Amino acid sequence: MTLTMPPNEFVTLKSARKAIQLYFSCGWSDKRQKPTISSNWPQLYNQFDNPCLLESSSVMGGDQLLSSPSTVSISYNRSPASLPELESSSSDFQSDSQETVSGSPVIDSCMVRDIGDLRLKLRELETVMLGPSSDSLDSWYAPSGGECEPMPPEPDNGKHLLEMIARGSLKEVLIACAKAISDDDLLTAEWLMSELRHMVSVSGEPIQRLGAYMLEGLVARLSSSGSSIYKALRCKEPTSRELLSYMHLLYEVCPYFKFGYMSANGAIAEAMKNESRIHIIDFQIAQGSQWISLIQALAARPDGPPQVRITGIDDSQSEFARGGGLDIVGKRLSGLAQACNLPFEFHAAALSGSKVRLQNLVLRPGEALAVNFPFMLHHMPDESVSPENYRDQLLRLVKSFLPKVVTLVEQESNTNTAPFLPRFLETLDYYTAIFESIDVTLPRDHKERINVEQHCLARDIVNIIACEGAERVERHEVLGKWRSRFLMAGFRPYPLSPLVNATIRTLLQKYSRSYGLEERDGALYLGWMNRALVASCAWQ
Repeated sequence: MTLTMPPNEFVTLKSARKAIQLYFSCGWSDKRQKPTISSNWPQLYNQFDNPCLLESSSVMGGDQLLSSPSTVSISYNRSPASLPELESSSSDFQSDSQETVSGSPVIDSCMVRDIGDLRLKLRELETVMLGPSSDSLDSWYAPSGGECEPMPPEPDNGKHLLEMIARGSLKEVLIACAKAISDDDLLTAEWLMSELRHMVSVSGEPIQRLGAYMLEGLVARLSSSGSSIYKALRCKEPTSRELLSYMHLLYEVCPYFKFGYMSANGAIAEAMKNESRIHIIDFQIAQGSQWISLIQALAARPDGPPQVRITGIDDSQSEFARGGGLDIVGKRLSGLAQACNLPFEFHAAALSGSKVRLQNLVLRPGEALAVNFPFMLHHMPDESVSPENYRDQLLRLVKSFLPKVVTLVEQESNTNTAPFLPRFLETLDYYTAIFESIDVTLPRDHKERINVEQHCLARDIVNIIACEGAERVERHEVLGKWRSRFLMAGFRPYPLSPLVNATIRTLLQKYSRSYGLEERDGALYLGWMNRALVASCAWQ
């Protein structure tokens, strides 16, 4: 194999590879001179992955590099006029096209016929040109922002991908990158990631903002750093006060949380309308905001307020945002109840849902029990993660308490057991709707919008894409799957009151007309455009 270069010249394998890619994907005019390339070059093409500059003097004695008579020669006419089609391809290639590879004309009898022999000679060529300690060209990778860039894939697929990039079709490029990762095509994945970095922006269109976080999820997946969310996102972890303000802003600008809280409170109020002693177990009490409106409504009963006791189960993120334990929530709700003349008691259970046992909840005879699952059951590992199957185990435990009503609010998304690529597609579709809805309410120049999306949404996105096994804690299921789990645990559907539906429709009038509410099979669905995003239902 002979590869000769003019003296005092530099050659970039990047240039050679781009030339070959253009040759196969774009074609050349019959009236214009094109590079002369042996028919076996497609096998060589994907091996030239290192664009680092090589000094021509380091390639000594081309005829002595390999003793085999098999040769591959590449010849360019150095005149710019002979490469007119390259001029319109890209500015990057225009500069690289001046660095040419020259040699003798191709002789048909000198083509490499055996692919094994070709790979062997590529290894030998690599050793001579790059040194014996160089990394394999097959596995070469240059970090983003370095002097080298990942190269495009094989010509057949490369043409299609280049067309996507040229159109600026961010969603298609994201999907192609995820598919490359799913197929273990790391060269293509790294190249597409380098292109995606120029297409995404945390301050751009909704798809650009979402794309920035999905790209970081892909990067984190390849580097196995998905569990280190803030490291993957390259952002500073907020203080507790900052995180609380971001969560509150998201609560105000989107109706998702209000929808969930109002629908659950409506079901609880309906089930408890004739009860004088009420006990509510909230499996993710967070800041306790859900219960403000219910306490006010119960206090306004015509026949007098009931006795109310709330047991709050904590989670680490809410504790961090509060800047303290559940006593903060207890004092807040107790103060409200006192102002409303409502008999009230708060019980704190500072442990995760998977560790809850009967003795942690202090059930009392004569109390009507309501159990609330607000956006939390998807965090419970199921049978696909752990043989303990905490998800179904918790439902069976709650059923043993004989509650009068159980409320469930969850994201309407299917990411629990889905393989990586379908999970990526589902996440892209779901969060596209979320980011579009935020864009309508929160102006792009709002100084806190990036922080809201980064600290309240991006960590979930990265976790879904980058993590597997026990590290993937965001495991959403559609309502149909939740329905099967509740039925297997022994529950029966509890129909939501039409009053709840009417109240939520009134709430949505304060937001965009693109939000929609649908009642189906005894459950309520809140969606954006034609995509259902949150589902709410009740059980007994």
